[in-house]
This record gives sequence, structure tokens and C-alpha cells, in this order.
Amino acid sequence: MPPTSPGRAPARRLAAYARALIMSTALIVATPAFTQTSSAPLSLDEALRRTLSADPSLAGVKARLDASKANVRQANVRPNPSLGMEVENFTGSGPFSTLGRTEATLSYQQTYERGGKRQARTALAQREIGLVEARAQIRRLDLAKAVQLAFVDVLAAQAEVAVAEERLAVALRAEREVSRRVAGARDPLFAGARAEAELAQARVSLDRAQTNGRDARAALAAYWSGSAEFSVPEDLFEDTRRSGGATAAVDTPDLKLLAVEQDVATARIAVEQSRAVQDPTVSLGVRHLQDEGAVALVVGASIPLGRYDTNRGAIDRARAERAVIAADLGAFQIEREREIARLIARRAAAAAEVKRTDAEVLPNAERAVTLVRDGFNRGGFSYLDVIAAQRALIDARTRRVEILKSFHQDGAALDRLTGAHAMLARTELQP
Repeated sequence: MPPTSPGRAPARRLAAYARALIMSTALIVATPAFTQTSSAPLSLDEALRRTLSADPSLAGVKARLDASKANVRQANVRPNPSLGMEVENFTGSGPFSTLGRTEATLSYQQTYERGGKRQARTALAQREIGLVEARAQIRRLDLAKAVQLAFVDVLAAQAEVAVAEERLAVALRAEREVSRRVAGARDPLFAGARAEAELAQARVSLDRAQTNGRDARAALAAYWSGSAEFSVPEDLFEDTRRSGGATAAVDTPDLKLLAVEQDVATARIAVEQSRAVQDPTVSLGVRHLQDEGAVALVVGASIPLGRYDTNRGAIDRARAERAVIAADLGAFQIEREREIARLIARRAAAAAEVKRTDAEVLPNAERAVTLVRDGFNRGGFSYLDVIAAQRALIDARTRRVEILKSFHQDGAALDRLTGAHAMLARTELQP
């Protein structure tokens, strides 16, 4: 929380006066106020829990996990045996023109896998389960970041309403002072018209700020299909104490995803290597000889010759794919560390700027408005000087809101990179 400067006390009293004036004067209220409910304020963690609990992709994630587990069961099965029937000397010429010399063989054939094919397939399928889980975690963290940015929009909109209310209060007070001076022939008529224009513009700005606030809350509530009638902590937007961030060495879901992809690529290499080993087929059968009326046992075996297809190309491709993933992992770590350092520096600079604005800019701007208004009442300044001083103060407060909004937006990006909400997303992922 930025330190409170003595110069901000009059501003708070002025803002409180503005709120009371807006509620009691029907002429200056064009749209419904930016209302809040009396319920407990909605925290960011609660917004994330509601969103992740209502995530419609959970059913799809469960289905993908079921499919991956079924793939493991399928990968662990052995090849099916085959049953064959072969009839020789069925017909022909000469002594084979009749069925008397027919020979029929009924055989049972079984292929035996070698080279650890079944174990390699099963290991690959098991690692693909982790791939499904890691990708689901990444998608949910992206969703959490979007919710956090929407939450920041609500906080910023609430602060913008307060600035707009203060602007309206200042414009209303100035318009009354100018009206009295015009009525006393101390200022020309155009000064009164200018003050009325400033007051109208202040009303329009407040209406727009209130509308933006309602839209921001509706956009946030849409993530869990809930009502936009909620409040948010007013002091959360002012909190710049956590301007740092987690270290880049944290094992985030993004790094875990690349690590799992690397494990899958390694398992795929083992599968391709096992396919280079040829599988024998053994057969056992019974042959019936028609002319002798006898039966005989037939045994056979066959194995492909690995003369041409040794699966060398597939093995090299799998190894190259693993090398690509390893290179991507290294590049991602470097880029992630660089981005984390950039965001931390930006947030620290923003926090410092807010602190200096509160300590130096706002007190001087408020003092300038007071001095110019007093001089205006004594006839020492024109109304244009009053407008310039008031705009400088409003611009400083608007700039402060923009800095704080950027600070929290960078915080959402930093939380995404460091996996700050990974545990919450993982917990909600459990059935």
C-alpha cells in the first residue's frame, strides 16, 4: 500500500463530498451508479475457483484421460493367433481329377514379438497419459490468466469511477463559483458557458466510467456464468507490495510439459528400435490324407528377413524429434527467464512511479488547484487557469490508475510464467 501523503486528505474529503452530492442531486446523475452488493468482496482466488470449477473443458479432459488409459490397455495385449485351413489336391487332371487324393490341413499360427515390442508400446502409452494431463494443466493456467486480467479490469474500472466522481465534484464546484462571478458581472458570459461545458463533460466521463465498470464485472462473471452483482476489495488495486516474483528456476507446468514431451520422444525411440527386430511365426497343424485315410502332424515356422527394411529411417526420425524437443526446452528456459526479469523490472518501476506520484505529483497538483482557485476568487487568475490546474490534477490521477493497471496486468503475466496458480488448477482438475 503506497504511503499516505498529507496532501491527499483534502482529496479524500473532496471525493466523499462528490459521492454524497451525486447521490443527492438528480440532475447530475444520468445513469445508475456503479453499485456494489453488501456481500463479502470477491477475491481473486475465489474468482479463479469459480471459473475452474465451471470450466466446460473438464469433460473433454476426462474423456482424453480415459482414451489414454484405454490405449495403455490396448498396447499391452499380445498379437492374436490365427487359424488356417488349407486343402491340397482338391481337383486337377489324371489321378487328381477326383477328390480321392485330397489333403486338408488345419493349422494354428501364433506370432511371437521380440525386441520388447509390447513393453515399449506400453511405456509409450503410459507416458502419453502424462502428456494429456500436462496439456490440460497448461490450458487451465491460460484460463486462470484470462480471469486474472478480467479481475484487474474490474479493479481498474472501480478506480476510474472514483477519479470520474472527483472530476465531477471539482467541475461542479467550479461551475458554481463561475456562475456567481458571471452573475456579479465579474467574469464574461463565455466563462460561464465554458464551465457548463466542463461540467457536462465530467458527467459524460462518469457515465462512461460507470458503464465500463458494469461491463467489466459482467465480463468477469461470464467465466463462471454467474451474476455480476458482486464487489471487489477496494484496497487490492492500491497494493504494490508484491512487485517482485518467483524465481525462474521454479518447475512450472510449461517446463513439465516439455519434459513430458521429451519422455514421450524417448519412449517412441524405443518403440521404433523394437520394430527393427523381426518377429517369428510358429504354426502347428493337423493334416488329413484322404487316400490313406490317415492324419499327420504338421509343424512350421517363419521369420521375415531383415534385408531391406530395418526401420532405420523411423529410428533416426524419432531421435531427431527428441533432439528438437530438447532444443525447444533449452530455448524456452532462456526466454522464460528473460521475460520474468523484464516483468519484474517493469513492476518495480511501476511501483516506484506510483510511490513518487503519491509523494510528489499529487500533493503539488492538489496544492496548485487550491492556490489557483483562491486566486481566481480574488480576481488574480482567469477561469482558464483554473481549468488547466484541475486538468493537471485529473490527468495525474488518471495516469496513476493506468500505471496501477499495467502493474497488475504484468503481475498476471508473471503469475502465468511462474505457475503461481498451478496448485489451484491441479486441485480442480482432480475428479
